[in-house]
Amino acid sequence: MGSIDTSPRAESGSDPIPTPNGTTANGLPTVEGSVHPLAMDSTGDSAENESLRKRTKGSGVLPLEVGTRVMCRWRDGKYHPVKVIERRKLPCGGVNDYEYYVHYTEFNRRLDEWVKLEQLDLNSVETVVDEKVEDKVTSLKMTRHQKRKIDETHVEGHEELDAASLREHEEFTKVKNIATIELGRYEIETWYFSPFPPEYNDCSKLFFCEFCLNFMKRKEQLQRHMRKCDLKHPPGDEIYRSGTLSMFEVDGKKNKVYGQNLCYLAKLFLDHKTLYYDVDLFLFYVLCECDDRGCHMVGYFSKEKHSEESYNLACILTLPPYQRKGYGKFLIAFSYELSKKEGKVGTPERPLSDLGMLSYRGYWTRVLLDILKKHKGNISIKELSDMTAIKAEDILSTLQGLELIQYRKGQHVICADPKVLDRHLKAAGRGGLEVDVCKLIWTPYKEQN
Repeated sequence: MGSIDTSPRAESGSDPIPTPNGTTANGLPTVEGSVHPLAMDSTGDSAENESLRKRTKGSGVLPLEVGTRVMCRWRDGKYHPVKVIERRKLPCGGVNDYEYYVHYTEFNRRLDEWVKLEQLDLNSVETVVDEKVEDKVTSLKMTRHQKRKIDETHVEGHEELDAASLREHEEFTKVKNIATIELGRYEIETWYFSPFPPEYNDCSKLFFCEFCLNFMKRKEQLQRHMRKCDLKHPPGDEIYRSGTLSMFEVDGKKNKVYGQNLCYLAKLFLDHKTLYYDVDLFLFYVLCECDDRGCHMVGYFSKEKHSEESYNLACILTLPPYQRKGYGKFLIAFSYELSKKEGKVGTPERPLSDLGMLSYRGYWTRVLLDILKKHKGNISIKELSDMTAIKAEDILSTLQGLELIQYRKGQHVICADPKVLDRHLKAAGRGGLEVDVCKLIWTPYKEQN
């Protein structure tokens, strides 16, 4: 259903996103929400006039065809290579007046956006060539590191799709249909396409009730809805509260509309898994920050009620305003605490994206090495699995990746030098928020009748 969510290139995300620090590269102040000013040229002309000259010189290529590659001025005030994904005619424009939906080839698809003609440097337009030929030529010129970076950008999270299915997926989802959403006190820029019902096709912004997750086209509709909505928290059982943090378990069968709305919302920030409409088969664990106004969703994970593959997590997301606060790690840890309560070992649904695997590898590393540091004497992988609820295969692959395991006389032997353990623990980073197991009050689903 989804993937590890994170902020730019963090525990569940994409390529690093350059962000302005209050000035442009030339030291000029930036204006929030606007295109950053460029430096004046030697004749005193502004960057806007320079852009106009470039546009005039390259006007013979207009309108740009889908597939065209060109340089585009981004929010950091610099030009970056883009590929034109789609175009649409401006309502009151001339024959060549279009705006273009572009993909920044250096960055993840979440940064794709509609741009105006004046943001494009028409002198840099490249002739559209056959994609297969271009890819073959490009792959010959790229270093291994460059190719890996591009592979991550374009197919990260799509390991379960063959080439034909991937092309179909990217064609269907190539243009973001919703640009922004309002959720509680936040207005959030979306990252990806989400298949909302057809009646929302003409909306660039949606307004969500942060408690029941119903969505509307207009602010006035949301305000009317909020006067009637009785919910102040997700419609499920509160199974955990520690300080201001609460976790609610929502049964997709009992709360079908909420489950579907949560999937629509999550898909705006997740690119690489199928959106399930049959939410009856899933439980949703919604993490909230609570105050006197109610319990405000910060993220969630879902899991199948019955998984033959021992999956203890299907989809995980931390909403963008709450990222980089340790909530993603908390959600992963919480999924394993539920597995311990069930008396089962668990593992996340496969396949994992590259960054999903990094997040889990970090969690497994911290948990396993912490035990190895404190444990005296020998310990087996089976014993580690029983203590942590981590699947034996995940333990084995983690320790092999850390070069802490050897195969001797027909069996695996863990080699735990204290200095090596400390070095790996330091590299794994902080563990995020801890789950206080004493505050978890929960009965596994199979026992609920």
